Amino acid sequence: MNDFDQLNNLFPKPREEIINMQSYSAPLENRRNLLRLDFNENTLGPSPKVFEALKAIRLDEISIYPEYNLLKKFLCNQYIDSRKFHKDEIGIFNGADAAINAIFNSFGEKDEIFLTTNPTFGYYSPCSEMRGMKKVTCSYIGENFLFPIQGFEEKIIKHNPKLIFICNPNNPTGTVLSAQEIMRLANINKNSLIVVDELYEKFYGDSLLKLIDFERNKNIVIIQSLSKTAGLAGLRIGFTFGHRNLIKYINKVTGPYDVNSFAVTGTLAALKDKSYIDNYVLEVKKAREWILKKFKSTKIRTHFSGGNYFLIWPNKNPKFLIEQMRGKGILIRSMENKKDISNSIRVSIGNQEQMNLFWDNYKDLDLTN
Repeated sequence: MNDFDQLNNLFPKPREEIINMQSYSAPLENRRNLLRLDFNENTLGPSPKVFEALKAIRLDEISIYPEYNLLKKFLCNQYIDSRKFHKDEIGIFNGADAAINAIFNSFGEKDEIFLTTNPTFGYYSPCSEMRGMKKVTCSYIGENFLFPIQGFEEKIIKHNPKLIFICNPNNPTGTVLSAQEIMRLANINKNSLIVVDELYEKFYGDSLLKLIDFERNKNIVIIQSLSKTAGLAGLRIGFTFGHRNLIKYINKVTGPYDVNSFAVTGTLAALKDKSYIDNYVLEVKKAREWILKKFKSTKIRTHFSGGNYFLIWPNKNPKFLIEQMRGKGILIRSMENKKDISNSIRVSIGNQEQMNLFWDNYKDLDLTN
């Protein structure tokens, strides 16, 4: 439906794709000083070393354009213990969202096919719509939301998609597809670019980055960020990894200084304190097991899988429960309008203390008569 009224808008008409697209709903305002279990962020904040590094930035460092060589060098040699990267195999972006947008800018074409799963991360769709792409989706299978591998293969063969996005683990279902399966899918059609969104990978541990050879798998690009693990969501930093020619084209559509100096400084400090990230991930995993056991003692339908979040189908109306939990200082997120999970709520997982607080309030609001 075209909602542009030329008579009442004293400016040029936007592109048809922009008029018709559904915009992505970003996190709401006024979330500070609450327990944020709604958008899968790190719930504790970054390493204290990040704060110290940011405080140490000098005035003359703020007044010059950002430099990226030190961060690139660290990513090449120390990002993953088991391997190294060439600097041209890495892109640095103003958050994973900017990386996703850049990939669509580089490869998304009008009337070409974009293939993904449904439900999945909501930002993929508007990015495809604003380029005029035709979206094809595969639904997850059953109550455990298994990856629709056969259907996905069939659609790759049938539709010859230009872009394929796999969120792995998937947000919001937590579904995991093995690294080997992803590489097998990439070999079905070398003319399809497979984008693997690994923002939640550390909470599961099967990153494609550890074993992929970009010279052999030239049609795969991997996205990671430090928002979910290192607590840098507010600084906005994201990475792409792929064949150097692929990264070259993605980098062409970005500004020369899209990532600011504070993000670079904070990222380096966070990455150098690897033990802090590892400990936080371990805390989340332990809390995930604890809260899973709590729900197993109830009749509430839940779904736990690979990410730092889970789904519940509460007794109460989800909107009412979300409102009540906010009144208790706890934010959780409705999955309204999400295919196959529209009556559920997604809950991010924090540490043990935070999940204790969530559970105490949840059981009082949704489990008592």
